[in-house]
Amino acid sequence: MQPYLWPRRLPALVYDFYERQLARSLKMDRIPNHIGVMVDGNRRWAKQFNAPTRHGHQAGADKILEFLGWCQELGVKVVTLYMLSTDNMGRSADELDELMGIIANTLDLLDADANISVHAMGAPELLPDYLSDRLSTLAARRPELECIHVNVAIGYGGRREIVDAVRELLHDAVSEGRDIGELADELAVEDISKYLYTRGQPDPDLVIRTSGEQRLSGFLMWQSAYSEFYFCEALWPAFRKIDFLRALRDYAGRHRRFGA
Repeated sequence: MQPYLWPRRLPALVYDFYERQLARSLKMDRIPNHIGVMVDGNRRWAKQFNAPTRHGHQAGADKILEFLGWCQELGVKVVTLYMLSTDNMGRSADELDELMGIIANTLDLLDADANISVHAMGAPELLPDYLSDRLSTLAARRPELECIHVNVAIGYGGRREIVDAVRELLHDAVSEGRDIGELADELAVEDISKYLYTRGQPDPDLVIRTSGEQRLSGFLMWQSAYSEFYFCEALWPAFRKIDFLRALRDYAGRHRRFGA
């Protein structure tokens, strides 16, 4: 190797070495089973480069596919991605049109992976027909060998999820001829959990939010009651595998008490 190439290659070599060291330090029995991710910072990332907002959304979509590859390597079984909130629906029509198209293309790429199952979370009536139809078709697909299950939260709001769960519970009770007063007296946490968008799935062990923000913004409000949280300064498109490994290392070092 010629000497003048060393300054360029040295950071990459150091990064690769550190990444391998971090990966080897992880205990596989401490890898989270279910990880929730708030993919935040796409627009700010684009602004840093004076690039159009759509470039940030596309870079964020590309990072999602890369991230899911990391999760499969490490044996994570369930990932929930907060891709578009109900609050985001108030953005300009032009930005939303571009973002919906990028999300649709990302779903096509997920559909191309036979080992991924996908579950849609959110309000399909808030989305354009082509996107809600694509979500419905993708969610109906059952892979022969599931390596990872991916929940895509699109048009999602945590408060709305709880309201939808209670509404569905009440409709079922009425259709079964149950007395609403008795239902109110007997209502338990498990009754509502059965009607959440993630029904039948384990609650997230770890929730990661990028971009330096330290709030839930309505993400999995019910399910994250005992989740561990990790806040990362990196904007989502700049989130590296080394950042992910650090999050897993931090998680592994915590003692989960579950309120005890």
